[in-house]
Amino acid sequence: MAGILDNYIGISAQALQVRTKKTELLAANLANADTPGFKAKDIDFRKALDFASGERLDQTHDQHFAVGDHGAGRVQFRIPTQPAVDGNTVEAHVEQGEFLDNAVRYQATVQFIGGKMNTLKSAIKGE
Repeated sequence: MAGILDNYIGISAQALQVRTKKTELLAANLANADTPGFKAKDIDFRKALDFASGERLDQTHDQHFAVGDHGAGRVQFRIPTQPAVDGNTVEAHVEQGEFLDNAVRYQATVQFIGGKMNTLKSAIKGE
């Protein structure tokens, strides 16, 4: 049954995992906006999603999601337009915008999955 649901939902489950990781990185960036020497991090959503949905030989289970130093899904440092004198590269306005964009896209994915599940529930009930 899990395989059928995975096929039905498609790549949306992996998209939620990538969005969750991106949220964590952006929140850490904002939390460290005043930390001297902190380097802002981010991931390229498209590359990370391709990586998460593809075959990975370095994982012990296919449900594990790795965003580390593994190929296209790795965490990268953000290139600042105006780094601080203390070496901090977090630009709060950029991080807040990215955080908002990611949150909206996360919610859209959740609603899409919810709609798919409601459709499946209606089909099972025969409605």
